[in-house]
Amino acid sequence: MEYQSTRGGSTGVSAAEAIVRGLAPDGGLYVPAAFPKADLDAWRSLSYPELAAKVVGSFLTDYDPAFLQAAAADTYGDAFGGRAGHVEQVRGGLYALELWHGPTCAFKDYALQLMPKLLVQGKKNLHRTETTRILVATSGDTGKAALAGYAGLEGIQIAVFYPNAGTSEIQRLQMATQQGDNVAVFAVDGNFDDAQTGVKRVFADADVAAQLEARGIRLSSANSINWGRLVPQIVYYFYTYFRLAETGAMAWGQTVDFCVPTGNFGDILAGYYAKRMGLPVGRLVCASNENNVLTDFIRTGTYDARRAFHKTASPSMDILISSNLERLLYHVSGSAEKVAGWMGQLAAEGRYTVDAGTLAAIQESFGCGWADDAQGAEEIRTRFEQDHYLCDTHTAVAFRVADDCRGTAPMVVLSTASPFKFPRDVLRALGGDVPESDFDAMDALTAKTGCQAPAALAELKTRPVRFTETIAPGAIRDAALR
Repeated sequence: MEYQSTRGGSTGVSAAEAIVRGLAPDGGLYVPAAFPKADLDAWRSLSYPELAAKVVGSFLTDYDPAFLQAAAADTYGDAFGGRAGHVEQVRGGLYALELWHGPTCAFKDYALQLMPKLLVQGKKNLHRTETTRILVATSGDTGKAALAGYAGLEGIQIAVFYPNAGTSEIQRLQMATQQGDNVAVFAVDGNFDDAQTGVKRVFADADVAAQLEARGIRLSSANSINWGRLVPQIVYYFYTYFRLAETGAMAWGQTVDFCVPTGNFGDILAGYYAKRMGLPVGRLVCASNENNVLTDFIRTGTYDARRAFHKTASPSMDILISSNLERLLYHVSGSAEKVAGWMGQLAAEGRYTVDAGTLAAIQESFGCGWADDAQGAEEIRTRFEQDHYLCDTHTAVAFRVADDCRGTAPMVVLSTASPFKFPRDVLRALGGDVPESDFDAMDALTAKTGCQAPAALAELKTRPVRFTETIAPGAIRDAALR
């Protein structure tokens, strides 16, 4: 299968090339030239690793199927404790797809444990021997998941940039304590959009590329702008559907709705890809926090990032520029020229408006809604008191929006992070006394709920902090050149 840029300047690229490059030379994102057809009957009884090899392989046709089978088996085995794609019934017709049973306790593990293998093999497929320097902008979870996936890999260097004071303390410590000689972590004075914009500018800087190439280094990305990040996330939509059908939650062939807490639009876009492949997906509901630029866009067709930025209790969704929306615009409009124009307007003016046909096509598949911190806290408390289900702040936003958007089909909320990544906010929502320390809050949360903190989070208390540097957004270029 070939890939092309959403902005029309790059076509006929292999999957390996798209993954190794990360971003297209024209600044666009790589998308598949066609959607493969899912073999639902043949796939429905597969294990998670077996299904992953099939779904990912249908897009990465230049990769050896035997390699993909081995890579998926290695990725989704012990590291997920046998709970890859775990679905929990919350109450009648409402389910949680728990995506936080991986090594860093967030949904990003599904992509960022497999993606490093895809990148290394992609370089081999292309006979590339240079060092790959990966730049990552993160709103919290991507940074640690990427660091964990790439640490120690030969021929790989990775630098992560996160908003200073814009993550939870647990998220910060997950990054700042990362081991490995090939990793670097920087706090950025600003918000996630400042970090993401700075990283994108580095990718578009020809002088940076020339300087690094002279040293035998090429840039790539582990953000969801990279196709290798997005394609593994398609798998769990299929796996969830098969498990619900297996338990009789709905008849085979009936639709299922999904509600996704959304920031950069990658996780929910994976559901759209599953739908285009033939999975019976009904509505894909985009749940936002107070940074509700996507809600406004899906309702009106105008994307306007010129608004106040809110630091919320769901920091991984504190984003005003949702990069993966560009891919959706390309698919529904069918026009790279239009996409390039809209993205140019966004860069120059901070806003754009799509045509009526494009908006109608988006609204055909996507619903939307948003919840503020108070509503999210109320949802955490209600779900625990009524359903004995403990969720984090991001998942709570999705539960709240899902209630407003539910129809007759089963509704699956994507539970994207462990509640113990945000213990103070979750404990506060439950009405407990909130200690100053996140680790004391973990203990108090366990005492109040009987739920245990994942060992990977609890052990952060004793791990040494390695990275403490804070830089201005304008210094991201210099950091990338180190």
